[in-house]
Amino acid sequence: MQKYFTRKKVDRGRQYAFIQVLKYIVYTLTLFVALEAVGVKLSLVWGGAAALLVGIGLGLQQTFNDIISGLILLIEGTVEVDDIIEISGLVGSVTHIGIRTSKILTRDKISVIIPNSKLVVDNAINWSHDKSPTRFKLMIGISYDSDIELASHLLIQAAKEHSNVLKMPEPQVQFSDFGNSSLDFNLYFFSLDYLGIEFTKSEIRYRIIELFRQNDIKIPFPQRDLWLRNPEFFQPEFATEG
Repeated sequence: MQKYFTRKKVDRGRQYAFIQVLKYIVYTLTLFVALEAVGVKLSLVWGGAAALLVGIGLGLQQTFNDIISGLILLIEGTVEVDDIIEISGLVGSVTHIGIRTSKILTRDKISVIIPNSKLVVDNAINWSHDKSPTRFKLMIGISYDSDIELASHLLIQAAKEHSNVLKMPEPQVQFSDFGNSSLDFNLYFFSLDYLGIEFTKSEIRYRIIELFRQNDIKIPFPQRDLWLRNPEFFQPEFATEG
């Protein structure tokens, strides 16, 4: 099979899924052959198993659900080994898909065991499923008196300079809104660095601050104007008389 996989250039995830399904089939057939060899009639086994499974199934519904979900994952290939997925706020790389559970290695190098049913039923995000670049976003605010054309140019420059940002499609800047204290922009860029994207974003932010300071582009902090209805009540003489 390894020679066939190499010749057909089958990706690692598909190889793993095929081998796992084949292994479970072989184990099952081997068990039946072994029972026949020791004189056990399979017709009696099936009859007894049917009655037994009715009772066991009621207590192990979730387990059976996970097992069926595992078979679905292995056959359909919606989630494969080495895929980068996000589920329940966790982002990590799939290291193992078993018959009941799967293992995910998070960004913090923590191995998390997840029931297969969560990968099938829940809204799991597979960042690398179609192997295409993913678009990411950074939100930046600049002061109202800044040069917006220059700021847009510097944002694109900061993104293009990073090695994890793809040249095509090119980074883009969107003027998103007039904020309370700032002009709000979104910086969009494409990358294949799914697992380390937060560090990529951090490094781009460092570069943005550096370029903004060099070109006198201010990033404002929130400001509020306080208007007093009766300011005379706060005069020192009034407070003394009171």
